[in-house]
Amino acid sequence: MELTDILSKDSVIACPRVNNKHELLEILAEHAAPLTGQDYQLVLESLSSREALGSTGLGNGIAVPHGKLAGLNGVRAIFLRLGEPVDFDSVDDQPVDLVMMLLAPVGAGADHLKALSRVARLLRTESLVGDLRRCSDPERLYGLLTAPVAATYAA
Repeated sequence: MELTDILSKDSVIACPRVNNKHELLEILAEHAAPLTGQDYQLVLESLSSREALGSTGLGNGIAVPHGKLAGLNGVRAIFLRLGEPVDFDSVDDQPVDLVMMLLAPVGAGADHLKALSRVARLLRTESLVGDLRRCSDPERLYGLLTAPVAATYAA
């Protein structure tokens, strides 16, 4: 599974300001609903329910909120780069400014885990993370995330 299989150009967003974690999840759900054909409230509930189990803030300013939805036809991703970090209850207590949301169909255990693993490996690449933080153009962010060099880090 390549990142280009689950992340489209229109699902990369530069968002200058978010006030809190809940607002961040709302923004993700707002963007995910039309991209996936799912109901906004169902997307928000899926993400919020997963967060209630434990934060998906991985540390180093990175979060990978994720959830599962019935009727989804495959794993989908949305990348959000915040202009200002927001508290996310991350494992290292650091605020988050880079977010890769993943949604998977109910029952897509292997594909969901592969996508989570690939994204986690990719976002551990210090040079890529630095480039993402220095960029605010969605098209350029998409290019950084899907570049052949990024793919070698996530393999």
